[in-house]
Amino acid sequence: MLKKTLFQLHWFFGITAGLVLALMGITGAAYSFQDEILRALNPSVLSVQKREAGVLPPAELVRKLEATEGKTVSMLWVESESGNAARVFFTPPAGERRGQMRYFDPYTGDYMGDAVGQDVFGFILQLHRFLAMGDTGRNITGACTLILLFFCLSGLYLRWPRQVASWRAWLTLDWRKKGRSFNWDLHSVFGTWCLLFYLLAALTGLYWSYDWYNQGVTKLLSDAPQNERMRKRGPPPAGPAPVANYEAIWSSIYSNAGPDLSAYNIRMPAVAGQPATVYYLLKDSPHDRALNQINLDPATGEVKTHDRYASKSLKAQLLTSVYALHTGSYFGLIGRIVLTVSSLLMPLFFITGWLLYLDRRRKKRQVRDARKGLTANHSDASAWLIGFASQSGFAEQLAWQTAGQLQAAGLPVKVQPLGSVSQDDLSQAQHALFVVSTFGDGEAPDNARGFERSVLGQDVPLNGLNYSVLALGDRQYEHFCGFARRLHFWLTNQGGNPLFAPVEVDSGDTEALLTWQQQLGQLTGHAPAAAWQPAQYETWTLRQRTLLNPGSVGEDVYLLGLTPPSPHSWLAGDLVEILPRNCPWAIEHFLNGLGLAGSDGVLIDGLAHTLDQALATRQLPDNRTHLVGLHAQALVNALVPLGMREYSIASIASDGVLELIVRQERHPDGSLGLGSGWLTEHAAIGSGISLRLRRNSGFHLPDAPVPLILLGNGTGLAGLRSLLKARIAEGQQRNWLLFGERNIAHDYLCQDELQGWLASGDLALLDLAFSRDQQEKVYVQDRLRESADVLRKWLADGAAIYVCGSLQGMATGVDQALVDILGNEAVERLIEQGRYRRDVY
Repeated sequence: MLKKTLFQLHWFFGITAGLVLALMGITGAAYSFQDEILRALNPSVLSVQKREAGVLPPAELVRKLEATEGKTVSMLWVESESGNAARVFFTPPAGERRGQMRYFDPYTGDYMGDAVGQDVFGFILQLHRFLAMGDTGRNITGACTLILLFFCLSGLYLRWPRQVASWRAWLTLDWRKKGRSFNWDLHSVFGTWCLLFYLLAALTGLYWSYDWYNQGVTKLLSDAPQNERMRKRGPPPAGPAPVANYEAIWSSIYSNAGPDLSAYNIRMPAVAGQPATVYYLLKDSPHDRALNQINLDPATGEVKTHDRYASKSLKAQLLTSVYALHTGSYFGLIGRIVLTVSSLLMPLFFITGWLLYLDRRRKKRQVRDARKGLTANHSDASAWLIGFASQSGFAEQLAWQTAGQLQAAGLPVKVQPLGSVSQDDLSQAQHALFVVSTFGDGEAPDNARGFERSVLGQDVPLNGLNYSVLALGDRQYEHFCGFARRLHFWLTNQGGNPLFAPVEVDSGDTEALLTWQQQLGQLTGHAPAAAWQPAQYETWTLRQRTLLNPGSVGEDVYLLGLTPPSPHSWLAGDLVEILPRNCPWAIEHFLNGLGLAGSDGVLIDGLAHTLDQALATRQLPDNRTHLVGLHAQALVNALVPLGMREYSIASIASDGVLELIVRQERHPDGSLGLGSGWLTEHAAIGSGISLRLRRNSGFHLPDAPVPLILLGNGTGLAGLRSLLKARIAEGQQRNWLLFGERNIAHDYLCQDELQGWLASGDLALLDLAFSRDQQEKVYVQDRLRESADVLRKWLADGAAIYVCGSLQGMATGVDQALVDILGNEAVERLIEQGRYRRDVY
């Protein structure tokens, strides 16, 4: 809870105060090198020729300056051997704090002229301290400086890595990352680099922001707080002008400072009776603000107090050096450069923070878009209950489309996952539609297992319920639509009245979906505006194909990279549906003996193609006897189109490339499987791949930033990799991956990436199970059992479990291991809470 609260405050302050801090950083960086920049712009004004005779004494300088200007000197700054022009301030007119400033040659007393850019730097300083808005601006910059302290401390807490002792986890930037991941790295890694400098700048900057802070620091650090000069505001007090004896003043300065005097600053009091203040530097002063202070009588030169920098305690030296600490000059030229660079980086955090914030907003919009078009139910009529049970997200999508059709007919609707539908919901409903898929061989989807256990087996009188079922399944399984049929049977036995016969959909069959739409249209008296069309396939470009397991005893596994024709977005956990193609040699072999040429023209959906192009998209049967003698168009019409192949996405949208991890499938005769063969071997790099994205909400990340336990084997790493990338992009580091394959030497997929995440702390735990590296085979579920105590602790902290990979063997083994460790009821609760999710095949 604390981490979530800090995160919310961190980004809220970042998108509000970030702009002011960025401006303060830029202006502070510019002002810190004011002297060097002004000298470069005004070499003839701010630089003087050194003379062996040395600079003139203060008395002679003051006589020349006052005679030329006709004004009384109030402050004099002279450097003995630097070659820099000296500065003089004259007594201000009544009601003003500071008088005119002029540059002069300390060797001759001659005026040097006006410096170009002086006013610009004055405005920059006003922006830096007050946003050029006076006290209002000072309050804003002071508040933003306090927020900078919060950024430093909360940012450190939020990115604290598991490998706290690893400098790489703290300080290295992965330049291979893209999009959100790279923005997060920029924000967090550079933030770590700048952390100490921002803390230093903030803690010293507050000295000029708030009187209470100034007084508190003075009291804390000063050797004698009561004698310290406190900051004063407002015009100088009225009274007679002081009498100044500069010969006596100079005698006191030189006698106390000695021959190592490097620079002095004489400040006359505003009225007679007050002491003059002299600040001076020695040649061996550690920095330009290591000032020694003399308070003396300006008329006699009698020294009242003398505070030497070297004689002060360390804390009092720090108090004297607040400005030097703020600008970095306390640490010499290197310190100034480092503080300046870190200040210039301040806009980086504002920009990357906004990009990360906008990316979160975009993802939330995508979630809302799934429900767009539906309005709240303001009718007194009973709402139609639409319950969905989805493993891959398709049933959820159809449920919302169903709701949209009913609402277009003026009917109120209520859409909810079947796992949250209670006996009371069913008893009170008058009309209900169930859109349910079947998982595996007749099982309920994970998010409906709780419903099947707690509701489906109970006696619930449903005599007043009118219902119908849209069943999604795959006929290659023996128990086709098994869960939907059990649901329909139970509803009927409880007295429910079927509105029409269940509509069973085999692998997304569009004709069956149209039947469902038409049945709904007859019920509501509102014909569907158009048949529900799945997303259209688009041609993506295959950009890369990298072998991940060279030398493996198993089939080759490839990392594929595809780029879209236009920008697309998807969420971690989503899927792609790919239309494979027959390879050229298979088409040539198929046409051999049919008396047809691949260049013959045919029509598909009214568009002209060559026979070769058409056959690339058709199933080519081994037995061609019934096809002999057909002309080209008849042959194409007689062949069934190829079905799509489904793959888990292994990247996130901000990567800029859609990545897949695909293992080659080999038939007993050695030939490659259709989908894997097309993607990993037959399709040329740079060629087009027909695919469409499919939402898989059942495998999306949890809404809350809870710990994540990821388990998978083989190419199941794809879906887990996308989840990990999304988590890392969001700065969530409590991730535990358990991954299994054959041999570590050849089958450690994405090894460098996983080890890099482990080193950086983005992966808190990594458990590997290479089954054939020892005599007794070890699998993912075995590693899970070995870490049973860790599992219980993570689950107690709210962790969610995600499993991706093969259903037979790994997924069933993990499921049994969880039951053995936690108990069946605990596992069922995890499923009902959405904390145990599977994307298995």
